[in-house]
Amino acid sequence: MLSKITKLTVIFILILSVTFLSMPKTYTQAAPTFAKGADVSWLPEMEANGYKFYNDDGIEQDCLQILKDHGIDSIRLRVWVNPPNGYCNKEETIKMALRAKKMGFRIMINFHYSDSWADPGKQTKPAAWAKYDFNGLMKAVYDYTYDVMSALKANGITPEWVQVGNETNNGMLWEDGKATNSMRNFAWLINCGYDAVKAVSPETKVIVHIANGYDNALYRWIFDGITANGARFDVIGMSLYPTASDWPQLTNQCLNNMKDMISRYGKEIMICEIGMDYWEAQACKDFITDIIQKTKSLPDNKGLGVFYWEPQCYNWQYYNKGAFDLSGKPTIALDAFLTSDTPDNLIYGDLNGDGRVNSTDYTLLKRYLLGAIQTFPYERGIKAADLNLDGRINSTDYTVLKRYLLNAIPSLPVK
Repeated sequence: MLSKITKLTVIFILILSVTFLSMPKTYTQAAPTFAKGADVSWLPEMEANGYKFYNDDGIEQDCLQILKDHGIDSIRLRVWVNPPNGYCNKEETIKMALRAKKMGFRIMINFHYSDSWADPGKQTKPAAWAKYDFNGLMKAVYDYTYDVMSALKANGITPEWVQVGNETNNGMLWEDGKATNSMRNFAWLINCGYDAVKAVSPETKVIVHIANGYDNALYRWIFDGITANGARFDVIGMSLYPTASDWPQLTNQCLNNMKDMISRYGKEIMICEIGMDYWEAQACKDFITDIIQKTKSLPDNKGLGVFYWEPQCYNWQYYNKGAFDLSGKPTIALDAFLTSDTPDNLIYGDLNGDGRVNSTDYTLLKRYLLGAIQTFPYERGIKAADLNLDGRINSTDYTVLKRYLLNAIPSLPVK
């Protein structure tokens, strides 16, 4: 009798593993969690130049999958108006956003409003906009933002966050939108971007992004100025690039600045960019761990997340602040993102306690359901296996885990 039951169980599991993708049932995701993100806008160009990426075991793998296996759940993509080489244009941004969405990532779009880099040292107008008067410039910002957002929506992509400008320490679209020339003009350009985003996607949060997250005087000057001129935005974005020696000081200053921004303006905070020299991997891991903890500690859950800027870079464009070593493998710095958002740092789906959710855990769950094992090789494996939080471990959890591994479900647990 027992043998017959076991055989029936085996048949049931095998049928389930073949047919689950056709199941119409959908799952409700938990409320949006703290974002652990990466800007990977350089990735298509790196891949086109033959760059390969390898997981911790040295096996070649999709870079996005490697990042996902290290706890990254959100992707940031910059968009340029008319870049000379085509990279980071609207079409490529949509293609990358689709690729990321299919893998279950949340999406941030970063409008530079330039044909190339916009940062504290330069905010150059797109060539096509160079001769516009200020009214024409405002219209261009609105129309361009609306066009990109509409194209994303047409492809089934709704960004969770959108930056209107990148590291706009002194405004954007110089000289018209330069803050030292006219804070009013800067604020009005922000509003053009904000209004276009909301016209297409009212639920998307709009970010105004400033560098040097430790510099409270800079942030008060910018946000006092644009607020006084009626700027509309949802989130204050920050960048922070410390060294191995000064990161404890800068993260403390950044925490004080974040608290002041919340108290002063009532806005949420996103750390949009971080980075450190790749050869300082342990210090970088400690820094990431600390800035995540500090951002999570903000009152009323105002800290939305932390994004690493271009972590996949190695031996590329003279940029040394990635989180991959010269062999194309991730450094230990990325392990800082593996910390779970669940109580006691429990990672749902991690049944062997190695900090990852992968095919090994799927095999363990299958063997458990078949009765081949009575427990998991991890003291919290039973709790981690309850993937729909119903207090039981059964075929539903098996289906949820398989769908997660196939990127049909973006996060665990589900309800």
